[in-house]
Amino acid sequence: MKIKSLYFGFLLLAIFSAITPVSAAEKPKVLRHVVEFKFSPQATAENIQRIEKSFAALPQKIKEIKSFEWGTNVSPEGLNQGLTHCFILTFTSDKDRDAYLVHPDHKAFGKSLGKDLEKVTVIDFWTK
Repeated sequence: MKIKSLYFGFLLLAIFSAITPVSAAEKPKVLRHVVEFKFSPQATAENIQRIEKSFAALPQKIKEIKSFEWGTNVSPEGLNQGLTHCFILTFTSDKDRDAYLVHPDHKAFGKSLGKDLEKVTVIDFWTK
């Protein structure tokens, strides 16, 4: 009976350990590269869609990008200053981010933006 109780106790401990959230100190830090676009008035819907697709294709071309998310502004606050698109790329090191910045596919993407962009904002930060 003691062995069954001991086994049951270990089983409960294992289950609760598995569902206990990981603290922020235990999560690995990652580098977020946040890019925001304000399109120029002459940017057509077709060009904006081309840019969205081109940016979203970069993770398949650049192995250093660990994750990629993007979306358009839906905030009701009106504080976006004309910035409508946000792209978030995740890297595991400065070295990976730096390799992305000079990667030929990233450079080609930047050149393809042309006069469709009025403003670009970029912020990098390490998660805490």
